[in-house]
Amino acid sequence: MFIISTQHYNGTLNSHIQKLLKCYQFLIILKSIQQGKQKTMKKIALALGLLASAVFANAADPLNGTVWNTIDEKTKKAKAFVKFTEQPNGTLNATIQSVVTPGQENSCTNCEGPYHKKSLKGLTIVKGLKNVGGTNYDGGSILDPQSGKTYKLKGSLKDGGQKLELRGFIGVSALGRNQTWVRVN
Repeated sequence: MFIISTQHYNGTLNSHIQKLLKCYQFLIILKSIQQGKQKTMKKIALALGLLASAVFANAADPLNGTVWNTIDEKTKKAKAFVKFTEQPNGTLNATIQSVVTPGQENSCTNCEGPYHKKSLKGLTIVKGLKNVGGTNYDGGSILDPQSGKTYKLKGSLKDGGQKLELRGFIGVSALGRNQTWVRVN
């Protein structure tokens, strides 16, 4: 039979309690270090995510933010400078920034609806163009300010992104006409 004195019992108990407290403190320190690392890792991941989204937002589409010189397919002369902008829904619109041909910047006389007799400068002539893979586009529409007609539109970037070949058409692509726009550097 073992007989343990109260003093010995209290001393052993206190020793065990001290060891448990030290273990508990050690675990708290480890946990705080781990949480600190998690918070640091979360901050790094968040920063990388924001950086990546900023990079992808600016490089979302090769046409976004570019300016093009529209070329008349009959005369082969420059007509206007047009700028593409990406819309919140991911499609692209293009707006006339300036008209090259003197005397033709004043109005869209043959246009219908809200464009009738409006200035060509600031006129959105391409709407809803979608990137369908790489440098190919489809699903948009283009307004011809001379005729006032709106056509379905598809196109593709050529020559390393320096030319934009567009096809405006009614119904099927075979019934339409082409234009090549030249990128302004």
